[in-house]
Amino acid sequence: MSMLIREKLEQWEKDYLSPYASLSMNSRGRQREEEPCDIRPVYQRDRDRILHSKSFRRLKDKTQVFLTPEGDHYRTRLTHTLEVSQNARTIAKALRMNEDLVEAIALGHDLGHTPFGHAGERALAKVCPFGFCHSEQSVRTVEILEKNGRGLNLTDEVRDGIRNHQTKGMPYTLEGRIVRFSDKIAYIHHDMDDAIRGGILKEEDVPKEIGDVIGYTTGERLDHFIHDIVTTSYGSDDIRMSPEVAEAMRKLRNFMFERVYQNKAAKSQEDKAEMLLVSLYEYYLKHLNKLPEYLAVRMERVGDAPEILVCDYIGAMSDRFAIAQYEELFIPKSWHY
Repeated sequence: MSMLIREKLEQWEKDYLSPYASLSMNSRGRQREEEPCDIRPVYQRDRDRILHSKSFRRLKDKTQVFLTPEGDHYRTRLTHTLEVSQNARTIAKALRMNEDLVEAIALGHDLGHTPFGHAGERALAKVCPFGFCHSEQSVRTVEILEKNGRGLNLTDEVRDGIRNHQTKGMPYTLEGRIVRFSDKIAYIHHDMDDAIRGGILKEEDVPKEIGDVIGYTTGERLDHFIHDIVTTSYGSDDIRMSPEVAEAMRKLRNFMFERVYQNKAAKSQEDKAEMLLVSLYEYYLKHLNKLPEYLAVRMERVGDAPEILVCDYIGAMSDRFAIAQYEELFIPKSWHY
């Protein structure tokens, strides 16, 4: 009986979804072959694996844009991820794309992000001779680092969407392209909302040439972006925005870089965060015996470079754990019996 459930769901996808959607039954497969689930199609199973992973839970204590803000309503990397997922699912449902695949990619896209947001990513990219890119690290997390070195064994479609969610990439599935847009929409929307909450921006600061095209409030703009992608992409073999909305989005992103992402007041703690991670990197590179056992095993058996394994360890830390490690290693404590 239960075997029929997955097959019925796969048949429903075939009957109902767009001819351009990725069907679970046509997946390119996993890194390691395994028995299919008797209830869940492959992308739903991937979604569940990501949701139950330790790296997903750590996102709740990782910076989105503002480091350790005072206030309960600023975004974290976890809430960013959930907003990306919701945007992507809304678009996917409207376009009859595979919602499970979209959700799996969205929930996994930032699993490899460092503590302290892009400041942490910059710090590791500077000191590691092999560089550091959070999208590649997210793939490494699901392929290798999760489950103490066994990985999550996700499908190729999900891993491709995670790897190519940034502007420089282009996923081969339309579901991956939906997440790629949804990520940008989410961070522009919520980073502006947080900047307004923090007193760095006011709604009326948005230039008129942008507001006239996509709206003058964060809610109006989010709604406009999603409607535009759905309307422009409907019945098409690609995911796109109309030229005027894409141009307004580009201008809004530039505005955010100028007023928020490079704002000295908003970013006043980032130099400290970078220094902290560089100090941890240099320490663990000299004390490789302090790395978790599953990373040490990769150095011995697989031959991974020590610099990469140190980045694996530090990049996976939450903000709070990184600060605690720094205090433990570098801040003197009162002597006592």
